Amino acid sequence: MPLAPGTQLGPYQITAPLGAGGMGEVYRARDTRLERTVAIKILPAQLSSDPIRKQRFEREAKTISGLNHPHICTLHDIGSQDGVDYLVMECVEGETLAERLEKGPLPLEQVLKYGAQIANALDKAHRAGIVHRDLKPGNIMLTASGAKLLDFGLAKPAAALVSGNTLTAEATKATPVTQEGMIVGTFQYMSPEQVEGKELDGRSDIFSLGTVLYEMVTGRKAFEGKSQLSVASAILEKEPAPITATKPLTPAALEHAVKKSLAKLRDERWQSAGDLASELKWVAESRMDSATQSLAARPDKLRMALLWLAMTLTVIALAIAVTYYATRPAPESALMVSVIPPPGVFADTSGRIGPPQISPDGKSLAFIGCQTESAATSMLGGQTCSIWVRVLTSSEAHEVPGTSGAYYPFWSPDGHEIGFFADGTLKKVTAEGGPVQVICEAPDARGGSWGNSGTIIFSATRTGPVLRVPAEGGTPVAVTQVKRASDLGQPTSNRWPNLLPNGEHFLYMNSPNGACSDLSELRFASLDGKQDISVLKTCSSAAFANGYLLYWRDGNLVAQPFEPRTGVLSGVPTAIVEHASFDPLFSIADFSVSAEGKLVFMTGDAAINRQLQWYDRNGKLLGTLGENNQYKGVSISQDGSRIVADTISVKESKVLILDARGTRTLMTLNNSFGASPTWSADGREIYFISTTSGPQDIYVRAADGSGEPREVVKFEKNVLGALFLAASPDGKYLAYTAVVDPPRGNDIYTVALNGDRKPQPFLNTFARETAAAFSPDGKWLAYESDGTGRNEVYITPFPGGGAQYQVSTGGGERPVWRRDGKEIYYREGLRVMAVEVKVRADSLELSPPTALFELAAGNLNGRYYDVAPDGRFLANTSPLTTKAQSFSLVVNWPAKLKK
Repeated sequence: MPLAPGTQLGPYQITAPLGAGGMGEVYRARDTRLERTVAIKILPAQLSSDPIRKQRFEREAKTISGLNHPHICTLHDIGSQDGVDYLVMECVEGETLAERLEKGPLPLEQVLKYGAQIANALDKAHRAGIVHRDLKPGNIMLTASGAKLLDFGLAKPAAALVSGNTLTAEATKATPVTQEGMIVGTFQYMSPEQVEGKELDGRSDIFSLGTVLYEMVTGRKAFEGKSQLSVASAILEKEPAPITATKPLTPAALEHAVKKSLAKLRDERWQSAGDLASELKWVAESRMDSATQSLAARPDKLRMALLWLAMTLTVIALAIAVTYYATRPAPESALMVSVIPPPGVFADTSGRIGPPQISPDGKSLAFIGCQTESAATSMLGGQTCSIWVRVLTSSEAHEVPGTSGAYYPFWSPDGHEIGFFADGTLKKVTAEGGPVQVICEAPDARGGSWGNSGTIIFSATRTGPVLRVPAEGGTPVAVTQVKRASDLGQPTSNRWPNLLPNGEHFLYMNSPNGACSDLSELRFASLDGKQDISVLKTCSSAAFANGYLLYWRDGNLVAQPFEPRTGVLSGVPTAIVEHASFDPLFSIADFSVSAEGKLVFMTGDAAINRQLQWYDRNGKLLGTLGENNQYKGVSISQDGSRIVADTISVKESKVLILDARGTRTLMTLNNSFGASPTWSADGREIYFISTTSGPQDIYVRAADGSGEPREVVKFEKNVLGALFLAASPDGKYLAYTAVVDPPRGNDIYTVALNGDRKPQPFLNTFARETAAAFSPDGKWLAYESDGTGRNEVYITPFPGGGAQYQVSTGGGERPVWRRDGKEIYYREGLRVMAVEVKVRADSLELSPPTALFELAAGNLNGRYYDVAPDGRFLANTSPLTTKAQSFSLVVNWPAKLKK
């Protein structure tokens, strides 16, 4: 029975039917979690009723969902509800090749273009061990960005053994229309081994693609017949008529490519779809070359006549040009702005992957591409992204092999190689693709730059210094010292290093929390460590070219005169791009420049301040609380009626209580510093860090605002401050992260509130432990630690300690318990993850992590979200840049400054 609009399948809401066929019905639907349009395919009942086929289908679906290619329709999800099995796929707009072929054969350029794209898609799948098994025009969608291959290997039973009796019997069951449209149509694209029911490999798909190419060129099927028996006989025994018999102008090379694809014996066909793709591309390139040489192929007399005419016109033109240019001033190079169309695989969250990178010579563009609608999964344990390169004189980009999981790419000075980060390391690869070389470790990088002397500088972690290492590999050496923000006592983030032309100096961002802050600044330093000075207060990464420093300011990309040998700015900043894209979570601007005057950027608008916003479990925005502000941490009262939050800026940091109406109660007095607030167990008081009586200590104050703050814990001299206060549900303990000097890594301490209130180390190692969170029953303590080299979330018994249960599996931070203690949340990258928690005697049983939604929020030193008793999430959301899905290219941007 067809599904009516509004029908809900899991989180997917049906909106309209898209079509139906032998392998199921297809509907347009809305993914209510991620707010995107998808296609839902309802699978036939016989698949659901056959447990063996269903098991194989689910196994294949997992494999196919990992395919990352611009010309393969993405499989997002599979599900089952009320006996209905369904696929959730990318919703592809366009027409099928079958629909296009109803209008006649395709132009030769389109045949070569689409054919190469389909062959490349098959090659990607074959390398992953997947065979399509049903390649035909109806499974190829033609879109604005090219061909898309659909129904990849799903819900297709293995070819049954076919006999003459079965074929003849089938031929008598249907009308000629039904027979040819549904049964013979599929048979006409089968390989000989598929017709015979033999085991299939990728070469079967190559044969099927050959039949499709033949039909694209001629408008006729390669193998025809009045019944399945006659079609099968033709596939096994006959050769299709030569393409040139129908299309005499078809290049011989294309005829050869199709004929080799249609070889009866597998060993005589193209042995990989990649080889066929290369052949089709070569044919296309050869046609372009022959077009430019067509004049030389003309008869001698005509050619000589045209040559003399051309020479005469050239002489006249030169004479005019010489006279003209001799009598006028030399013109300035023109300023040109153009838009590079969407590559189709572009990932639009540059803070996590890096902005598009123009090569030093201005000839090529490198960017991170993904095959998903959102790049949320690019570094989050799901589908990975990779480096793509586009030569600006070409209309297409190519993927660089071996760069899966890459982020923050950067060019070598000669433009032949690309440095990037992946798998916790710094790597490099040639732009054309080749062996990938690991240079050194870089667990959680924040950018790199490659100098003329063969040195790479990079930020290996989000809280570490800038390092230098030989491009050939070696042991990294620090070239900056991690500073501390005066009002936080916290290590700042050194990120986005950029080597200057002399190779001795560089720029880098210094921020107390990585995100945009009033304390953020751009610094100028030398590789020998003798210079390290502030250039200007800014949230933006920067680059130098043509005598100017380029950086983001107040929504625009600006240029300001800069001396790269001394680090001195002069003049005033001038806007060269309005509405420039900027990611405030990572303090990075979406642009890059080349030495010869090219600028690549993205447009968009960014929000700097953070807004407290309510979300449901699926990430749906439910409402806002209070006004925009630089919120850092939030904590919801036990009854869910009030929120305590802290704000931070250069001038002040306050602790505020907000109720549902947004009414504010100030907890800190006399402009004293306040941070990391949390509720007492009974909800009557607020604990927070403050400088009420001098140095940072822990204070408590009545939540109704009455009375003065009272000191609870006075720190030793070597404690610079504390973070992440948490009160136990029984009111007996207070846990916090201590920041000590000399820095050794943060530790978690506890204080017995009913005792002597002397801090005691609870987790005290050389790893960084922080963000303690008590379970609702007070028997367990969740926290985050980087002891393995990557930040993960753990749970340990309290107050005894001992066993450690790892909650996260792909990195994690900021654990928060559900109020009933049966689930714990944390953030992996920008996704909120959930893990079920079951207590078994004195141990825990944890479920695999489940992604809930993407949360564009965060502060290195704050508990930036909390969960209310009713299950709602409150977060200090900092919206990501809303940007155009294309690159803008400016040629000779300095000309704009001269106007």
